[in-house]
Amino acid sequence: MRADNSEGPAVGARASDGSAKIHHWLYAIGGLLVLGGFAWVGDTITLQNERTVYTAQCARGAWQGPHCSGDLVAGPRYRFRALRIRGEVLFWTVGDTQPSGKLMPCAIADGRNWTCDPGADPGRTITLQMSRGRPVNHPGVASKPFHAVAKWRWWLLRGGIALGNDAAN
Repeated sequence: MRADNSEGPAVGARASDGSAKIHHWLYAIGGLLVLGGFAWVGDTITLQNERTVYTAQCARGAWQGPHCSGDLVAGPRYRFRALRIRGEVLFWTVGDTQPSGKLMPCAIADGRNWTCDPGADPGRTITLQMSRGRPVNHPGVASKPFHAVAKWRWWLLRGGIALGNDAAN
């Protein structure tokens, strides 16, 4: 028995112990949400064997290598889905009414690392190879020209916020 003739810990002590646990859980959940947000913005979390390439366009100007002499604006998003068992890569432009295309035959390690033969119509795609999640330009292959930007930057461009005038390629 305690000096005040009551048994066990005081009621206030139990309440503060419970609220401390709730605060710890809230901090842990908040931290996980922040980490998940960074992973999503950095494009490290994607659907399995799928990759989206975010591009920019040069409005009121021209491309000089990766530099836009005008205003950088959000361009189309190109999505690729690697089907390892079939040895093919499906591709399409997000939001476009054009039907998807197919590259084959392809050597596929995973959704971020694959290479395909040019096939009958390489002009419908921006790349025939993905290396570490980035499209590879092949000189001499008639694929669509593009200028890639990071996912977070594409979303800013879409919202009308241009940070600089350079693309990644």
